[in-house]
Amino acid sequence: MKVVLTGASGLLGQALVPSLRGDGHEVVRLVRHAPTAADELRWDPATGQVDPAALPGADAVINLAGPGLGDRPWTPGYRRLVLTTRVEATRTIATAMANADPRPRVLLSSSAIGYYGNPGDQLLDEDDPAGDSYLARIAAAWEDATQPARDAGIRVVTTRTAVVVSAEGGAFGRRLLPLFRLGLGGRLGSGRQWWSWVALDDYVRAMRFLLEHPEIAGPVNIAAPEPIRNGELTKAMGRVLHRPTLFWAPGFALRLPLRDFADDLLRGQRVVPRRLLEAGFTFAEPSFEPALRAALDRPYEATTS
Repeated sequence: MKVVLTGASGLLGQALVPSLRGDGHEVVRLVRHAPTAADELRWDPATGQVDPAALPGADAVINLAGPGLGDRPWTPGYRRLVLTTRVEATRTIATAMANADPRPRVLLSSSAIGYYGNPGDQLLDEDDPAGDSYLARIAAAWEDATQPARDAGIRVVTTRTAVVVSAEGGAFGRRLLPLFRLGLGGRLGSGRQWWSWVALDDYVRAMRFLLEHPEIAGPVNIAAPEPIRNGELTKAMGRVLHRPTLFWAPGFALRLPLRDFADDLLRGQRVVPRRLLEAGFTFAEPSFEPALRAALDRPYEATTS
């Protein structure tokens, strides 16, 4: 299988590429800079350009492009950057796929569980509507940008991904784990809000599963089947890291740097992966504390099955 990948330099892309190659698949990485490796080709989402050599012969496209949601303070400028760059990237690759001859068979395009907004304790699956938070509107716009591929008859899966548990990067590796290792970790707000999460290995396995199951299309939640309340997550991190968790971040303190994004941390989402489970996918790490221990016990090693 030939797979074209955007966003290959991020945490998820760096895990997916060796997994696919380990099973003998060809991976082409689309990059914004001048290509420096044999497997790289240029694209420019801002102008809608994709190297003509990228898509011919491709079986699948995985779109992970865009800045991280928690990488910088959630200022109005950064909110616009997140929306604009992700929508531009998604529309560019979806349009290029629609115009390709022959067309790739499937597009797996990144979205987020923030799509559902913040409905409190409500259990959320793929049939639930979009919420009314700013992040929900961004996620809905990302998903809408795949329309050119859908109109062309391409199978499109929008992967609504939870917070990824990894010691290698992302929200856990870059932000939470360093704080907790210093003994500065603690609950956010009341601590009663639900956090949905997924182990990095399970994320990779789920993406591979979606590539290989042509009957699945539309939104798919990539989240462990056991969401956890923030207070319980905080205690589990303290136990695993052998550190106190006495600190507390009040809501107003989070809203200063994160603004609207703080609502997603303070109110959370209780998301379940109904479509994956119904299709027969099995999570290797369904529970948070064992998943965190596994992430810390070894560096991430790409699975090939």
